[in-house]
Formats: sequence, C-alpha cells, structure tokens
Amino acid sequence: MLERPSKLVSYRFDQLADQINKRVMPDEADVERYVGLEHLDPDSLRIRRWGDTSEVESTKLLFQPGDIIFGKRRVYQRKVAVADFEGICSAHAMVLRAKPENVLPEFLPFFMQSDLFMERALSISVGSLSPTINWKALAKEEFRLPPIQEQARLAEAHIAARDAAEALDELSQSARKAFSSLLKTIAETTPSTKIGSLVDQGAIEPPQDGNHGEKHPKAKDYVETGIPFVMASDLHNGRVDFEHCKKLDKALSDTLRIGFAKQGDVLLSHKGTVGEVAKLEAIDTEYVMLTPQVTYYRTKDTNTLDADWLFFMFQSPTFQMQLVRHGRQSTRAFVGITAQRELEVPFCDLDEQRAQLTKLRNMEQAISAAEQRRAILAKFQKKMLNESFGA
Repeated sequence: MLERPSKLVSYRFDQLADQINKRVMPDEADVERYVGLEHLDPDSLRIRRWGDTSEVESTKLLFQPGDIIFGKRRVYQRKVAVADFEGICSAHAMVLRAKPENVLPEFLPFFMQSDLFMERALSISVGSLSPTINWKALAKEEFRLPPIQEQARLAEAHIAARDAAEALDELSQSARKAFSSLLKTIAETTPSTKIGSLVDQGAIEPPQDGNHGEKHPKAKDYVETGIPFVMASDLHNGRVDFEHCKKLDKALSDTLRIGFAKQGDVLLSHKGTVGEVAKLEAIDTEYVMLTPQVTYYRTKDTNTLDADWLFFMFQSPTFQMQLVRHGRQSTRAFVGITAQRELEVPFCDLDEQRAQLTKLRNMEQAISAAEQRRAILAKFQKKMLNESFGA
C-alpha cells in the first residue's frame, strides 16, 4: 500500500482547475461526438460510449482531449472521466482543465475519484430531487494535496492499478464473447424438442410458477428473514439475489398451493421481465417461493437430462428468441405455462450433454475467476485512493 503523503498543501479548487465554459449549439460545434451523463460509467475515468451530435439539441459544452468531464448533477453517481477526443457534453456536467502549476493533469482525475472529494462535492450540492453542484461553490472549497513530486508518484501507482483493472475487464469481456459464441454454436447444432415432450417423456416434472390467486402475498406480509419470495427482478447473472429479495414467514408460505422451488431447480422469468435464467444453489431454506413471474424447471430423470443443460440452453439465443416472439403476443411481455410447453429446447443424449457442459462450465469458471480478480482489484483501488488523499 502507498505511504500516506506528507507536506500537504492547501488549495482552493479554483487553484487546481479552470472551468471551461465554452457553450455551443450541436450543429455549430464542428465535432462529431456527444457525451451525456448516461455515457459515463461510475468510478471509471475512461469514456467508452458516446452519441452523435446530430442526435441532440440545445446548448452543450465544448471539451478538448485531456479535459475532465465531471457530472455535477447527482454527484453521488461518481461520474468523472478524462476525454481523449474532442467533442461536446451535457450541460449537466462541468468541463474542467487542470492548472499544472499546482496539480498534475494526470493526478487531478484520481483525486476527484476519492471519497474525500466526492463527499465534499455532495455536501455542497443543492436541490432534493436532482442535487446539483455549481462552480462557484466548488471553486472556493479547499483541499490539501501533496507537492508535485509526490503527485507524480501517486499518479503512476494509480495509472498502473487502472491499467490492470482495464486488462481484467477486457479479459472478462473476451471470455464472455467466447462463451456466448460457444453456447450459440451448441444450441444451433443440437436437435430440439418441445418442453412439453420432455414432460411427457418423464425427463422433467411439469413446469410450475407461483400463481397464487387470492392468496398472493402482499407487502404487509413481508418479513426481515424467512422464505425467499422470488420475483423476476431477483434473477441476476444466473443466480438469485437472496440478499435483496422479499421474504415470507414460513407459516404463511406453507399455506400456499404452488410455487415451491427447491435446490437444483432452474428458474425462468416469464412475465414482465422475460428470459432471465437462474439455478437454485446453496439455499438455506427448505424451499423458495416463486411469484407468478417465475417458473421452476425440475429434472425428474437424471439419466436423461442434466439440470445444467436446461440452465445453459435457456440462455441460448435460439431459446431467448422464442421467448421474445411469444412475449410479444400480449400487451405486457408474458409467456405462460401453457405457452412454455410449446417452446423448443436443444436436447441430445446424456453423454453429449456432459461433453458440451464440460466446455461451458470451464468457460464459465474462467469468466468468474476474472470477475473475482476484478472485484478484488476494485477494492484495492478504492482503498489506495482514499489512503493516498488522507480520507
């Protein structure tokens, strides 16, 4: 970890940066790229997305390569980025340019990412619905920074950490693309059968959702701890978000008629949000209760079908496109239990399933490993930022 800098010098923020307030109309800007706050990623100094200037109207701010774009609206979103091209940006941002006599241009963006800066900026924001910071208020705020020589050392360390994080991001994205390509190939080259046929063959039990009718639990029935009450919005990246999903008292959920999902079941969202897939693993309750938005699929004959095969094939483009087509047939995206029986899923003998699953699981593990390393590095970066600036 970096040593805490010594000999800190106090500066008003307007001694560290100038506000560049060159306002232009998009059709007169003579640039091609427009950066809105929606294009900035929290806690990332890179600008990876942008729009076209022809897509926007009204006055915007002109920026140059090296300028800092700081989201002054809803500061808590922590949007700070350094431009590596010229363009225009939203008036809900500030365009800032470092004053090199007091702060290194490559150091200032990292300082602005720190909790010390962000918490101060948030504290002087005004407005309740959409708190916004203004330049006059920020300009007079004082911050203690190390001398230029230490700024250079700190910037070098932060740049190295950022580059490592971006390399892991690229690794993860490449692995995900490879996984998607493999999954698509497997699904498209494997014969398909209807889900109803899998039920008739005894490979799976009849799929079931949590259609509770008059007994459907209400908000007043939710408790702090109990049986997870899983909605479509609780399915993320192949898993159920048990931490944030609603809970029911077991005595109440025991009285419900259907929707009892168990360890090993594959879940599919079919109402509102259609096509999210998750597998129930490591649950610490007897069962999980489903809402009418989610269907469980339970393997009945493990000598015919591996549950993981359904888990992966439900995520394939061929299966997801079927859900989209069926979902469009109602005013709100919905693919009911009866309609799901008509969906076709890739299906082959168990030995072939296992061979293909080995490939998919290995690739999934590679993605997970990269993302875990990225999460560890993110924590390190945050700690390093805050220790660097005495937060």
